[in-house]
Amino acid sequence: MPRGRSTDTIGINDVARAAGVSLMTVSRSIRGVDGVSDATRQRIVRLAREMGYFPNSAARALAVTNSTLIGISLPTLLNDVFADVLSGMRRTLDRAGYSSVMDTSDYDPAREREWAERTLAWRPAALILTGTTHDPALRARLLRERLPVLEIWDVTDDPIDICVGIDHLDAGLTLARHVAALGYRRPAWVGAPPGLDLRADQRFRGLVRAFRDVGAREVRRVSVTGGNSFVAGAGGFGQLDLRDRPDVVFFLTDNMAFGGMMAAQKAGLSVPDDIGIVGFNGLDLTTVLPRPITTIRTPRRQIGVTGAKTLLARLNGLHPDAVTRLPCELMPGATVRMR
Repeated sequence: MPRGRSTDTIGINDVARAAGVSLMTVSRSIRGVDGVSDATRQRIVRLAREMGYFPNSAARALAVTNSTLIGISLPTLLNDVFADVLSGMRRTLDRAGYSSVMDTSDYDPAREREWAERTLAWRPAALILTGTTHDPALRARLLRERLPVLEIWDVTDDPIDICVGIDHLDAGLTLARHVAALGYRRPAWVGAPPGLDLRADQRFRGLVRAFRDVGAREVRRVSVTGGNSFVAGAGGFGQLDLRDRPDVVFFLTDNMAFGGMMAAQKAGLSVPDDIGIVGFNGLDLTTVLPRPITTIRTPRRQIGVTGAKTLLARLNGLHPDAVTRLPCELMPGATVRMR
C-alpha cells in the first residue's frame, strides 16, 4: 500500500492548549492580524511550526482534486544541470497523468521549508526535493506526515523516503585521482563558498583526499559568487596568485571551467602546457570546444527519469529501493597533460 498521511493531525485546539491561550489568539497569530503582541505571535507561530500545525481548511476541500499534484523544489534553474533533471522528471510524470508545481530555493533551506509548507497545505500527492540536507523542522514534518518524498541529485543511507542521485564525494574523488595520476601536485579549486552548496563541499572533500593520498600540496580553495557562469569562472581564476600558480585548477562546473580557461589564456598561459583546467558535469559544451574540457559526466536526465519512475512506483503502492545510486562517467578531455 502506498504510504498515506498520518491520521494524527495537529489541530488549532492542540496549539492553543500547548500555548496556554485562546483559539482566537492562535488564529490571529497565525493569520498575522492585529490584537496580539509581537512576542506572543512569534511564540505561537514557532510553537505551531514545531508541533506541525499549518492551516489548510481550503486544502481539505481540494484534497481529491490535488491527488495528482506533485511539488518540485530545485535550488536554481540558472544551472543547466537542474534544467536537464527537470526535463526528464516532468516528461515522465506528465505521461503518468501527474501535474507539477515548482519553485527554486536559491540554496536556502529556510526558503525550501517555507515553499514546502505552502505546498503541503494543498495536499499534494508527493514532494520532490533537491539534495538530502534540509531544514530540520521540514524533515521532521515530512516524516510525521508520511507523504511520499523523493530526494534527487544526492544520495544518503537515511532518506526521508526515497532518493535517486549520485555520490558527490566519490565523483570528486574519481576525477581528482585521474588528474593526480597524471602527475599534478599543486591543485586549486574554484567554486561556491563553503556551506552554500553542500554537494560541492562533498566533491571538494573528495578532491582534498585524492591529492592528500599522493602527498600533494594542500588544495587552494577560491570562493566565488555569481552562480554557474563563464564570468564567475573567469573571476575565480583571477583571484589565484599566478606568481605561485597551481598546476591544475578544478572548477565547480563546466561553464565556470570554460570561463577559467579563457581567463588563463588571456593571462598568457597555455592550457594544458602551463596549467590544467578541470570542470564538472560533462555538458555538451565540453565536447564541442577545440580543446575539450576534462570533466566528469553526471547522469542528469537519467536522475530525473529514474527518480520520477521510482516515485511513481511508490505512489502505485510498490516498494522501490529506498536508495538508488547512479554512476558518473569520466571524460578525460584535453585540458590536462596526458602522460
